[in-house]
Amino acid sequence: MDVHHRRNQILSILAIGLGFVLLYLAQKYLTSYQVRILNNCGLFITLAVSYNLINGVTGQFSLEPNAFVAIGAYTSALLTLSPAEKAMSFIIEPIIWPLSVIQTPFIISLLAAGIVTAIFGFLMGFAVFRVRGDYLAIVTLGFGEVVRVVANNTQTITNGPLGLKALAPYTNVWWTWGLALITVFYVSRLVRTSYGMAMKAVKYDEAAAEAVGINAFRHKMLAFTSSAFFEGIGGGLLAHLITTISPTLFTFFLTFNLLIMIVVGGLGSTTGAIIAAILVTWGGEFLRFVEEPINIFFIHIPAVPGMRMVIFSLLLVLMMIFARHGIMGTREFSWNWVVDRMNGLKFLLRNRG
Repeated sequence: MDVHHRRNQILSILAIGLGFVLLYLAQKYLTSYQVRILNNCGLFITLAVSYNLINGVTGQFSLEPNAFVAIGAYTSALLTLSPAEKAMSFIIEPIIWPLSVIQTPFIISLLAAGIVTAIFGFLMGFAVFRVRGDYLAIVTLGFGEVVRVVANNTQTITNGPLGLKALAPYTNVWWTWGLALITVFYVSRLVRTSYGMAMKAVKYDEAAAEAVGINAFRHKMLAFTSSAFFEGIGGGLLAHLITTISPTLFTFFLTFNLLIMIVVGGLGSTTGAIIAAILVTWGGEFLRFVEEPINIFFIHIPAVPGMRMVIFSLLLVLMMIFARHGIMGTREFSWNWVVDRMNGLKFLLRNRG
């Protein structure tokens, strides 16, 4: 192990330790609203990074995240609700057995959410990867709508349009940011392996990749199933963050938000997905003030509902004009880059002195 690699490992460990300290302080001193935004940031980092694996790294234009998040959310919610709570919630038709008598700890429900969603992703992959490009987008978009419609009509499993309410608020900053850390670690390590190199080859030229012996279908399935697993766990955390879920929560708008994040961050860049997830999530909340009445000296500007989204859209347009490859492009964060910049700054200050 060379000196630079060991130094980077030490810096990464210190950064993670500092992050945990900041999370502890945030949970202790920030308001519940601020902690909620922090939870949303961690949750959307998981969803954006995992979605970027199939869309950005492997280059498959898939529009399925709302379906996978929905499957994970319902799986986790149904497993954590007690039999008595299920009996009270399912007032039109009773829930089917054995879901009516099963209750598991939260962590088991999250693992089950990830596994069940990964199984759906694996089975779905056999069908959707028979097509490419725009056709792939249409098929996966349709799958998302099918899941939402099924959830809306299966009264004995999902409680239909009534949804599931009074879920225990298990999700906190440790769960959301802990999962984000695991997701980033897994995706980053995967991208650096031979599997990740093969995924990138499939992205740039699938025919050429297959010509040199790369099994494009197998690598697309690996990316798709991995993405489904983490999106499913993210759905479980989302369910226990908002404590109530219904089919209307899992529309294409959720997928659209994630698509914005990975495009703004830079398709294929895990670092970009992290930065964009934080900026989009936090920025959307920060801009709420523009929808409130504003008094500037003697000028009164009335409240304009929806102005937040107008400004947000304009910022995205400007972003695409002046940084069409996103914030990071295909680049990733590197401690070597940070150290080189710090050394350069020290050199300038020393010479100026």
